[in-house]
Amino acid sequence: MAKTRTNKEKLYDIIKKPLISEKSMMAVQMGQYTFEVNKDASKVEIAQAIELAYPNRKVKKVRTVYMPSHEKRLGMKFGRTQSGKKAIVTIEGDPIEELTGV
Repeated sequence: MAKTRTNKEKLYDIIKKPLISEKSMMAVQMGQYTFEVNKDASKVEIAQAIELAYPNRKVKKVRTVYMPSHEKRLGMKFGRTQSGKKAIVTIEGDPIEELTGV
């Protein structure tokens, strides 16, 4: 018999990693954080996962962007990068210290 996963376990699997770039670090000043998320996740699920992972913070807005795969070359061989989805999350409350570098 297969073990069923709880809703909390599913929410922890939605957020893959935070995306750190110059543009995303400038958006941190406005309370916006960028995360790589599961392709199948909805905006509501992403908001719930962020609030679960970072307590005492309220998600104000979630914007999602689909990132298509790109052709990449390694020497003589060609390949493709993986496609994905990223979420730009606006948070009310305290800033997330782990992502701001403070």
